[in-house]
Amino acid sequence: MRRTALALTAAIALLGSTAIPALAQDVVLKIHQFLPAQAPIPANFIKPWAEKVEAESNGRIKFELYPAMQLGGAPPALYDQVRDGVADIVWTLPGYTPGRFPGTEAFELPFMPASGEATSQAAWEFYDKHLRDEFADVHIIAVHTHGPGLLHVKGDGVRKLEDMQGLKLRGPTRVITKLLEQLGATPVGMPVPAVPEALSKGVIDGTVIPWEVTRPLKVAELVDTHTGFSGDRGLYTSFFIFAMNKDKYESLPDDLKKVIDDNSGLETARWAGRVMDEGDIPGKAAAEARGNTIIILDEAETQRWKEASQPVIVAWIAEMNDKGLDGQALYEDAKALIAKYASGS
Repeated sequence: MRRTALALTAAIALLGSTAIPALAQDVVLKIHQFLPAQAPIPANFIKPWAEKVEAESNGRIKFELYPAMQLGGAPPALYDQVRDGVADIVWTLPGYTPGRFPGTEAFELPFMPASGEATSQAAWEFYDKHLRDEFADVHIIAVHTHGPGLLHVKGDGVRKLEDMQGLKLRGPTRVITKLLEQLGATPVGMPVPAVPEALSKGVIDGTVIPWEVTRPLKVAELVDTHTGFSGDRGLYTSFFIFAMNKDKYESLPDDLKKVIDDNSGLETARWAGRVMDEGDIPGKAAAEARGNTIIILDEAETQRWKEASQPVIVAWIAEMNDKGLDGQALYEDAKALIAKYASGS
């Protein structure tokens, strides 16, 4: 009996020694973000991305998805949550923490963005060249932008530059709120999930967002008009990151790091941007179905807005120079990269 017990103990020990390393290679990652699960990026980028990584890791990487800030906190906290390990991966806007990531603001300057797909590829190349130090305390999977942003306003809306005077308009980031102020509006900064309540309570008269997010937030039901611009550039865009906790990434075995790496970078950025573009279509259709007025400012009026917004660019370049960055070079490189990918070259 004693020999049997010893043999059983040895077998258990052997089983444990072989099982523990295998179990240690399995990982569950929590993804946290601020929009409802049905919004375009959560539904058509984050969820499929997670499923792709799970499949390519043969199920050794699994994900738990937490939309709409379900792990707690407000959207501006997301970057610190992934840095500190509260979440393993987040999707967020660096601009929710004003001034903290100044280089990203080059993409938020007025009349910079082309399509989401083109501008997102440019954003990845720009990150790779200029922004790695800004995000050194996390592991960046992808950066991207949305497509051309536009105005969504109650009442008669905005049909010329003078109509901006006195409007209370929500802006997503520091640069964009400065742009709204320069154009004559009263800017009100807030994360996008707060927009529907602010519109319904009259805290704001309108908002700047791309078409894609108007549908999950039901913005078309809360405004009457939507104002876009002539030409191949939108009023603004926002810069997003899809980032992983650095220690969590470094703790992965090399083969699982490779799965993450294979689903990171330029093509992943392009995917996210394309999802933003595709989300614009049903967003605009929802506004049309409600009978809302869609205004496209003609070339002459659009040019007036471009000229009126120039002081924002000049001031940003000077501010970057004061921070020890080459503001003019950052601006010119962002513009050139967007042109490169917009032309398909």
